[in-house]
Amino acid sequence: MALKLQTIIVSTRPGRKGPPLGHWFNQYAAANSEFDAELLDLVDFSLPLLDEPEHPRAKKYVHEHTKKWSATIERGDAFVFVTPEYNYGPPPSFINAVSYLSAEWAYKPAGFVSYGGVSGGLRAQQMEKQTLTTVKVMPIPESVSVQFFAQHIKDGVFTPTDLMVDGARVMLSELHRWAAALKTMRG
Repeated sequence: MALKLQTIIVSTRPGRKGPPLGHWFNQYAAANSEFDAELLDLVDFSLPLLDEPEHPRAKKYVHEHTKKWSATIERGDAFVFVTPEYNYGPPPSFINAVSYLSAEWAYKPAGFVSYGGVSGGLRAQQMEKQTLTTVKVMPIPESVSVQFFAQHIKDGVFTPTDLMVDGARVMLSELHRWAAALKTMRG
């Protein structure tokens, strides 16, 4: 059975630009990796700001949106977060989505497709990596960083450069190695 890679579009802001990048990456992963690729969009989960009465470590969820989010993340073996950079950091939707859960994230690797202006979202990536380690996710160094992302989107379709495609190939290979190794820890 193939390992499941979940590509997660993290921006929920109206007018967001993450979906074209998320669709490109998920299609690339489905065609060019050993993973079973699944595209997730945080908009579809409608997670309000941390509304569960118990700490996520207890897994005593009372809200259907949390139960759905928990079951979805539980079935993943690796993640790629498609993330913009907001004010030199991650979007609040990323922090909220990660903070909703605990054990469901543990012992799984993560990569990033980040986007922004001159930094290509790298500052957000760095802060997101620190957040993920607190829920025992292993962020890998390989990533895809898209500078001046709007130049690569036309009519709602993202067109990567050769360098971005090469970055995706390398990141997927490393993610698979990590996912296979970490799966043994979830036993």
